[in-house]
Amino acid sequence: MHNAAETALEGTQSQPRYYGTKLALRELIATLEPSTSLPPERILAEQLGTSRTTLRKALAELAAEGLLRRVQGSGTFVAPPKVVHLQQLTSLTDDLSTQGLQVSSRILTLTRVPADETAAERLAIAPGTRVHRLRRLRSVGGEPLAIETAHLADRLPNLARRLADKGSLYRTLRDCYGLEVAAVEDTVETALTTPEEAALLGVAVGSPILLVHRRSCDPTGRPIEWTRSVYRGDRFRFVARA
Repeated sequence: MHNAAETALEGTQSQPRYYGTKLALRELIATLEPSTSLPPERILAEQLGTSRTTLRKALAELAAEGLLRRVQGSGTFVAPPKVVHLQQLTSLTDDLSTQGLQVSSRILTLTRVPADETAAERLAIAPGTRVHRLRRLRSVGGEPLAIETAHLADRLPNLARRLADKGSLYRTLRDCYGLEVAAVEDTVETALTTPEEAALLGVAVGSPILLVHRRSCDPTGRPIEWTRSVYRGDRFRFVARA
């Protein structure tokens, strides 16, 4: 059986040298508990038999993939497992509560605005129609994980207060306004954080994110919600469930 150093030294013409180092680091990470600190770069490079330049490239990729967390001035740590967001007819609050995770929300803005062309098309309304625009920062265990911007076409009096009481947007729509989400359509793509998103999520500018557009419809097929969500790429993975 190869040890980590031997794995790092292996390479082929079609496989860059740093990839062997990356595989060796993956093996090492698998043996460590979350939040464990990795050895300093100099020592780790010696252990793996590689250069510090090669090591840094491998560390950077593993950090981007969410396996490591690099803290300026403190070192590199094994990241906690990714939060799994199940794609289904429930809200983030309900999805994560089934995993024993407590989701908290902070309303960044809640306004009535004229729908632009994109929002109007998604909600099947005329451009300029006034809609609720709800922007929230979602966190788990005090750690920011997602920014959600929802557009809602229906008149929803006292939305802020009722949302504070219920926590979940879908629960609020159902219990307080009689609006049932019966079908959703999600579009998922990758992107990089803007400076504002990075500041809210507590990550570096240009960090990988999952960008999700969701349109929700009631039992008659009428759109009731269009939401743009930004999820931290290092903390989320999506599992589609039929």
